[in-house]
Amino acid sequence: MALKKRNKINAAFSMSSMTDIVFLLLIFFMVTSTLIAPNALKLLLPQSNNQTAAKPITTISITADKKYSINDDGAIKRVSFNEIEPFLVNKFGIGNDDIYISLHADKRVEWDEVVKVMNICRRNKYKMIAATAPE
Repeated sequence: MALKKRNKINAAFSMSSMTDIVFLLLIFFMVTSTLIAPNALKLLLPQSNNQTAAKPITTISITADKKYSINDDGAIKRVSFNEIEPFLVNKFGIGNDDIYISLHADKRVEWDEVVKVMNICRRNKYKMIAATAPE
């Protein structure tokens, strides 16, 4: 008696389950990326048509309620006014002519606060760029 094997192995591979997983992951990442709030301060900058070609190394921001922030390698770090100068000196040293610092001050900030930050940059020989919004 000759017995034949009835179970044949199917060599085909179904990709439908793999595509389902890929689409579910795509939808998951699209939904979660819209929920993440960027690290940004909302400032009303003064308007100007002038632009500069210099690229700032870091950014100092002053909000309307006189709170200071420094952009530290992509992360916004909230600091007091007294911490600005030691932070800049520790990070960049003193007297380096290639250091450009961008100052983002809300247009409702008193001029005295802006001048105090500009004096810190002048004392340490940093170059200051005043950020503005386009007209």
